[in-house]
Amino acid sequence: MAWVYMLECADGTLYVGSTIDLDRRLAQHAAGEGSIYTRRRLPVRLIWSDEFERVEEAFLWEKRLQGWSHDKRLAFTEGGIDAVKGWSASRRREAED
Repeated sequence: MAWVYMLECADGTLYVGSTIDLDRRLAQHAAGEGSIYTRRRLPVRLIWSDEFERVEEAFLWEKRLQGWSHDKRLAFTEGGIDAVKGWSASRRREAED
């Protein structure tokens, strides 16, 4: 089993990671031992997580979420995948108008 998670940092930015032990990893982030990114933006709080059967699947989701904008990540945490379906296409259309 593996987890993908999203943290909100003190400066309002979002951090996405994956792990096989969510509780341990969250404790590391809170203690300033997680990543250089979160260490400089404490405190952090968990805003979303999901468990996956395979580490590979979690890693792919981590990379997918990391490629999304801040707004798209927030929409996803609030409404799931349905909230971001067609997101890129609609954003491109807005930019063209």
